[in-house]
Amino acid sequence: MMARAVPLLLLLFSCTCMSVMGQEGKKIFIDEPEHLREETDAASMTEHTEPIPAELSNTVKSLQSRLEATEELLKGKEHKVAFAASLGSVQNHGPFNTEVTLAYKDVFVNHGNAYNPSTGIFRTPVKGVYFFTINGHSHSSKPLGLRLFKNEQQMVTVYSHPQGNRYETATNSVSLILEEGDDVYVRLRANTWVFDNSNDHTTFVGHLLFAL
Repeated sequence: MMARAVPLLLLLFSCTCMSVMGQEGKKIFIDEPEHLREETDAASMTEHTEPIPAELSNTVKSLQSRLEATEELLKGKEHKVAFAASLGSVQNHGPFNTEVTLAYKDVFVNHGNAYNPSTGIFRTPVKGVYFFTINGHSHSSKPLGLRLFKNEQQMVTVYSHPQGNRYETATNSVSLILEEGDDVYVRLRANTWVFDNSNDHTTFVGHLLFAL
């Protein structure tokens, strides 16, 4: 009886060992892919946190600069504003007891139609930086005085004191940041005069440098 039981016990022991080994093998088979996945995820995170190569970064910056420059160029092409005009053959204009706005009626160019020769007022069509020049010519037996205004605020002036029996020319220029709808014009000071004829000595000139 005992002799028969020993082989049976050995057989049961062998089956139990094989079952345990099989279960451990399954655990190893299951756990191993998770370990590999963790390593793969870690490697992937390392790849994403690596710095962008300097060459690629420089290329991106260069393209961005070109894009901004192109946008500025397109803005300038969208808005073309320029005018130039003279008083014309008025001879001596003034003096008057009060200031008067000068209407420069002989127009050389008025691209964008922002300047009104009937009133002498330039009305800003688009926000931007504009450049203006005023020239005044007169016989210096009396003073010459011109003032450039932005809305109701004086920006720059030209003035020529009496110098005797001769003609004098005075000039001034300025760049201004203007909002859409701002008015720019020139006034003749009280008790001064200005002269012009077919030679177009006395002028008012302005143009858009770039839009904002």
